[in-house]
Amino acid sequence: MELYIRIQDGVPFEHPILGNNFRQAFPDVDTNNLPPEFASFTRVDPPILGVYELYDTEYQLQEDGSYMDVHSTRDMSDAEKTAKQDEVKANWEVNGFDSWTFNEDTCEFDPPEPYPDDGKLYRWDEDSLSWVEIV
Repeated sequence: MELYIRIQDGVPFEHPILGNNFRQAFPDVDTNNLPPEFASFTRVDPPILGVYELYDTEYQLQEDGSYMDVHSTRDMSDAEKTAKQDEVKANWEVNGFDSWTFNEDTCEFDPPEPYPDDGKLYRWDEDSLSWVEIV
């Protein structure tokens, strides 16, 4: 993926721009010979996070003058974990089922019995406390 980023006062400004969009927005800029107010950019996929992890991204200058994403991760604080759990629980009170239980390890609600693993589609029936096939 071809990307560019604007540089203002020696630091990246806003977000990377796709190559085609860049050429439309700045038709007079030669992407093979970028002026100092622009740099090429390399996108790095963000990490896959655990349930109670957060990440931050910054743009880091490389030796060749380009920039790239640099991701850092950290575990949530106890307060952040509790806030996330409270939000999930509050949403569940509005849209969830009384019979399901909160699983702290996954920060999700689990049904009284697992979803069937037979390739068919099911919906949860709270009255019978069972999965009912959708036909």
